[in-house]
Amino acid sequence: MNAVLKNVAHRLWPLPAGPWVMEQSWHDLLFAHWPVDAAVLRPLLPPQLQVDTFEGHAWLAVVPFRMTGVRLRGTPAVPWLSAFPELNVRTYVTCGRKPGVWFFSLDAGNALAVVIARAWFHLPYFRARMSCSERNGGIAYASHRTNSGAASAGLIGHYRPVGPIFLPQLHTLEHFLTERYCLYALDGSSRLMCAEIHHPPWPLQRAEAEFERNTMTEPLDISLTAEPLLHFARRQDVLVWPPGKIS
Repeated sequence: MNAVLKNVAHRLWPLPAGPWVMEQSWHDLLFAHWPVDAAVLRPLLPPQLQVDTFEGHAWLAVVPFRMTGVRLRGTPAVPWLSAFPELNVRTYVTCGRKPGVWFFSLDAGNALAVVIARAWFHLPYFRARMSCSERNGGIAYASHRTNSGAASAGLIGHYRPVGPIFLPQLHTLEHFLTERYCLYALDGSSRLMCAEIHHPPWPLQRAEAEFERNTMTEPLDISLTAEPLLHFARRQDVLVWPPGKIS
């Protein structure tokens, strides 16, 4: 991870002053993005946040991938906790002109990781039965939410990269959608929190995908009918800082 910390020229603001607390690697990730009306997302967000748009469009993403090497700083990775699939539903926001990510849901195939992430990062994690494997030159992915009391949601599909690797360039849509270095959340007292992250620039590829089932946005009462914008990333190494309150 020392190499990750040396690669900072692409960041829009400096690294946080304090020490990072967690590291993880993301693999076989698909960014599936749909343009949406910002007015549809506005009631779903805290009033402290603004919907971020690119050329007049807000964007909603469904992001399947798998994680490895998830560990706290100074501790070893353990197989039963450090590697599992994850599936996010997210959009893009700003707070005081600082761009970040807002997660509507995060499904994970590890029950303990769900408990820890909910308690520490105040994120809407849910337990799910999940699988992620290579098949026919791509990734076969399946997720079914099993969290008691949570709205039903799932994804079944297959996706693959179809082009050369490229790095997202500043002021492009790809940069707007992927190069974000903080996430926002609300704690139990509805106070806005922000957690910083860091990673190298995204090594993106164009992608193709077929979805047999995608009900991940049904709990938001949002239907995804248009063709999505698709990008693939084979791997990303990530450092995470602890969340802090925003005054």
